[in-house]
Amino acid sequence: MAVSPTTPTDSLWKDIRDSLKGKSRDYTQGSLWRAIIVLSIPMVLEMMMQSVFEVVDIFFVGKLGSEAVAAVGITASLLIIVFAIGLGFSLAASAMVARRIGEKDPDGAARATWQALVLTVGFGLPAGILGVIYTPELLGLMGATEEVVRIGSGYTAVTMGTNLTIILLFLFNAVFRGAGDAGAAMKALWIANLLNIVLDPMFIFGFGSIPEMGVTGAAVATTIGRTFGVAYQVWILFGGRSRLHLKKEHLRIDGIVLRRVLRISGPGILQYLVGTASWLAMMRIIADFGSDALAGYTITIRIIIFALLPSWGISNAAATLVGQNLGAGHPDRAEKSVWYCTAVDVVFLSFMGLIFWWNAETVVRIFVTSPEAIRIGVQSMKMLTAIYPIWAVAMVAVQSFNGAGDTTTPTWINFFSLWMVQVPLALLFAHYFELSTAGVFGAMMIAQCVAAATSAYLFKKGKWKTINV
Repeated sequence: MAVSPTTPTDSLWKDIRDSLKGKSRDYTQGSLWRAIIVLSIPMVLEMMMQSVFEVVDIFFVGKLGSEAVAAVGITASLLIIVFAIGLGFSLAASAMVARRIGEKDPDGAARATWQALVLTVGFGLPAGILGVIYTPELLGLMGATEEVVRIGSGYTAVTMGTNLTIILLFLFNAVFRGAGDAGAAMKALWIANLLNIVLDPMFIFGFGSIPEMGVTGAAVATTIGRTFGVAYQVWILFGGRSRLHLKKEHLRIDGIVLRRVLRISGPGILQYLVGTASWLAMMRIIADFGSDALAGYTITIRIIIFALLPSWGISNAAATLVGQNLGAGHPDRAEKSVWYCTAVDVVFLSFMGLIFWWNAETVVRIFVTSPEAIRIGVQSMKMLTAIYPIWAVAMVAVQSFNGAGDTTTPTWINFFSLWMVQVPLALLFAHYFELSTAGVFGAMMIAQCVAAATSAYLFKKGKWKTINV
């Protein structure tokens, strides 16, 4: 009996299945479109799982009232300062791992991973202790009312105290992506999310012998889920089940590699600090308009992130392709991959933006019942999803700089668009022109347009091709 030849479509589906299973693939040669598809699918699924964390928590916490939602929003704003440090180390690790894999140097990739892990743990532990000790003061600093502090202190303490599980999840997934093993990163978040979905209502509302913990229960459930996700990542890394394999000989301090991680992560940390501090500033401005305004804004951000994080998966695919192809000596292929990924991301976010814009009120009502919180949530969702395609351009370009190891350029882009444009305009529109929350969201729209135009221009100049990591 004759055997049917393998068609290109059959081969593509096989490559996708292999990618989801975590099998190795060389992304520095062959069809670039196929490389983008095969690499992007597990990365998009991974980031979708990350966005589920945000939506699931806010769905259940929303049943507890505007104060509980406000507490979650403020805590998220505080936590992103910690994220900035952890993500800075993750950026450096991902760029170095991708470059070493492109150079066919897996041992070098493993050494870079260990140095980043040492730095991450060294930061995360003391940050968690300080976060627990100063929880009420941190909430008060962000403009939380006494009721929000009372309801949300437990949530904030647990979340800040266990921040290491969050940043380790980010770090390990970043190095998996750098190695081209997006399947492992995706599976870790599947595990964490499934546990979070099951445990969230049990710890928030009580179940059997588990007492009702309110908003604090959301933090406990999420922490348990993320801890199991990190345990899975460690099992993959040390068990030789990934292209990136940590062995006993890699578990030592390498001064040269450690300094290189610090050199690359320094601007990366500043990049995220600049960005996250601006989010803190925006949250503080919105807090002037009350808990309903905070609740509406928090819900909108969680919903918007639901689409932006999968989009970020496409951006991460661009970063991996840039790093590996620069390592293999193919800068033109690296640049072409970024423009291809930008086109895909613009189409994806345009589609998602239309869905959210038309269904804004229906979606917001799922999470909150306060009329004022609903009004502000709908207002912010319609304004911010209108610029989704522009967001896509900035996201892909910025991640591509990071994938090349150029963490300095995105830092300046963030500083200019967020601190020279967004924050001043938000204060001006909201207070001087008395546009209230609409002025804040309008400032965010303008800043995102500036970031997209600036990042596309600087990427086209091509200085990132000369960065040595």
